[in-house]
Amino acid sequence: MLSRTASSLYWLGRYVERADFIARLVEATVRLDVLSPRPAGDIAWGSALTVIEAADAFKASGATIGQQAVARFLTIDTSHPGSIVRCLDMARTNARAVRTALTRDAWTGINRAWLVFDGRSSPGGATATMNLIEAVKAETRGFEGAIHHMLKNQATWFIRLGQAVERGDNTARLLDVKYHILLPKGERVGGVVDRDQWTTILQTVSAVTAYRWLYNDGLKPANVIDLLIARHELPRSLAASAEEAVELLSQLAKRTGHHGEADRMARARHTRIAKTRSADIIVSGLHQYLESFLEENARLHFAIGRQFKFA
Repeated sequence: MLSRTASSLYWLGRYVERADFIARLVEATVRLDVLSPRPAGDIAWGSALTVIEAADAFKASGATIGQQAVARFLTIDTSHPGSIVRCLDMARTNARAVRTALTRDAWTGINRAWLVFDGRSSPGGATATMNLIEAVKAETRGFEGAIHHMLKNQATWFIRLGQAVERGDNTARLLDVKYHILLPKGERVGGVVDRDQWTTILQTVSAVTAYRWLYNDGLKPANVIDLLIARHELPRSLAASAEEAVELLSQLAKRTGHHGEADRMARARHTRIAKTRSADIIVSGLHQYLESFLEENARLHFAIGRQFKFA
């Protein structure tokens, strides 16, 4: 496989996963701001921008933080790379470059997701925004299903590797911002707003049912942290993304003969996370742990590019 093809497949996986995450983030923020008994208000929308590091780009746009402005910025605004439509556009561009490596269902999933935004100039109010988000999630789920029904070969593995790297990054950012920024001043930890926010975090990563299965003592922040970091049973946890990266790199090494720096980094990270205890993380500093994970994830991303000679 050409290195340019491998790069396009990897980035296809990253961009689709990123679009799905931003959609889930917007959905969660609408729930916090509009559907919650205690609306979180503009601080929730500001936090959503912080999760994807788009706060500076939004400020430069001159708009004022609020539901309409931020929802538009994160969904249909083409002026910055952090919107759903820009992610899907980049995913479609990469998919077109490797069209022959994809099944018809996989290509259709990407194209249909991109067409959701065709002719749209506004996401609309809260209800319309939620409908838009549901449409995006449905199409990205369709793409995910198509990928799992493709041949188990290099094309599939590079797409899934991009998804695994992106998924770990997104979960770490979401958890970090919740822990440090989202709770409004004057609201106590463990109060109604705090519980609503932790619940919404679980909803964002489709983990409400998983939490109930794995923990029997009600909603506790320490358990949510444990679930999102250390429980490999949850597909969107840091442990699961690390485990999947190791498995996919191993498959690619067997098929391509490229084995090196990225494999060693991925295995070392997986081993370390497997030994991690959430209580120790909280004591030593959750923010510091997540920052370290994000930096390591970025190094792994670049190591993958070097190992497979991405263009």
